[in-house]
Amino acid sequence: MAVDKFPIEAGHIMMFARSIGDPNPIYYDADSAAKTEPGAVLAPPTFVQASAQFDPDYFLRPKIGQEWFGSAKEATGITQREGSGGGGGGGGGLHAEQHYVYHKQLQAGDVLSATTKPGKSWEKEGRRGGKLMFSESVTEYRDQNGELIVTATSVGVRTERPATTS
Repeated sequence: MAVDKFPIEAGHIMMFARSIGDPNPIYYDADSAAKTEPGAVLAPPTFVQASAQFDPDYFLRPKIGQEWFGSAKEATGITQREGSGGGGGGGGGLHAEQHYVYHKQLQAGDVLSATTKPGKSWEKEGRRGGKLMFSESVTEYRDQNGELIVTATSVGVRTERPATTS
């Protein structure tokens, strides 16, 4: 994911917090948030994932004119791009883990940019699908001053072959 500009807006933080069912007023009430140690409306821990909405090439978003749900071609009408997470390639990959390291609190008013690079890769022997191949994708989110705010590491896994049932 490469996002040039991801504005952190208070309304988006509020909607995100509501969507995950978190009623903490630090996510929506500026007066209440001002009385806390951070002193500002903060974004919930996984909020940076919303940056995908600012990536024009995000693989889960259809292109204009592209057939979408109900196309009868594939379940979603899309194919995952190589290196886009979820196992490191098209086909039988799964999203296995997600890790976030916060270097600074993410606040309303910040404007982030994101860059993604490959992380570590490793293999492990599976029981039903042969080798399990793991790969990381590391996204660094920096604020408008270039300061590192969040490092997000996604771990994907794919199998060497389709899993057997026995």
